[in-house]
Amino acid sequence: MEQTYSAAHSRYERMEYTRCGESGLLLPRISLGFWHNFGESDDDLMGQRMVFSAFDQGITYFDLANNYGPPPGSAEERFGNILHNHLRGYRDEMLIATKAGHAMWSGPYGDWGSRKSLIASIDQSLRRLRLEYVDIFYSHRYDPQTPLEETMMALADIVTKGKALYVGLSKYPADKLKEAVVLLRREHVPVVVHQVRYSMFVREPEMELLELHQSLGLGTISFSPLAGGLLSGKYLSGIPIHSRAAGNSPFLTPETVMSRMQQIKALNEVALSRGQTLSQMAIAWQLYDNRVSSVLCGASSPEQIQENIGALSNIQFSSSELTRISEILK
Repeated sequence: MEQTYSAAHSRYERMEYTRCGESGLLLPRISLGFWHNFGESDDDLMGQRMVFSAFDQGITYFDLANNYGPPPGSAEERFGNILHNHLRGYRDEMLIATKAGHAMWSGPYGDWGSRKSLIASIDQSLRRLRLEYVDIFYSHRYDPQTPLEETMMALADIVTKGKALYVGLSKYPADKLKEAVVLLRREHVPVVVHQVRYSMFVREPEMELLELHQSLGLGTISFSPLAGGLLSGKYLSGIPIHSRAAGNSPFLTPETVMSRMQQIKALNEVALSRGQTLSQMAIAWQLYDNRVSSVLCGASSPEQIQENIGALSNIQFSSSELTRISEILK
């Protein structure tokens, strides 16, 4: 049965917001991403419930990409239908982002960061989303075969033409990130955020990027905070039959799970001592670092969204907890 959205007027009291770098934009500390569980074969009613639940709890940032699905484009289309049919009156309360830069359509122009690809991608995305503009349009990855200036000038033109309000970058190496920001700001384009893969098990951003973001005045959005599910708690007793690791996921294998099992169990003990689940502590651990503007979480149900938001109830860590976590992660 189709649902009708009814606003929860207290939703903004349930969420914390922080400034996105040095921009005027505010981000919820926890955001909702549609990389998984929002494709053509997923349940439409569950998708509606997740979007409604997230928005009711103060999540205002919704993160998509042209190739999310499967098939590519279906996540944007499904979200666009929910927005058009139920949430049109709340558009100005939402930050809707999409990206282009990974393989999307066949032929030589459906991938990477050429002007041809990016301009076509934003137009296609807006049609699927049924929107006149997105709030943030991302270059999804650095393209080593295209001049950086070409990619950045395409993004600048997208903003100039009113198809996006802000520019974001995703997964750029530090040196190219600096060059990109210089190019965009030379054109007076509001580039405000960089997305990075970051978790307790993937800590490379700590080496340079987090400090670089601050020096450039960018916000930081982290994705895959649960390390592909390793920190979700579902693998504490082994590998469930229907889990991602039990399938053919390129991102999580049984060998990876087993190699991390001792660490997962030790981290879970710390989480329990804090009154949190393992996934909540993994999210809170990132939010403890004020260089992280927002943690981008996927979900498969409204209940999972609620659990993720529960991380906000305790994002402080004692020195002994931080020391113990560091020991486990060595």
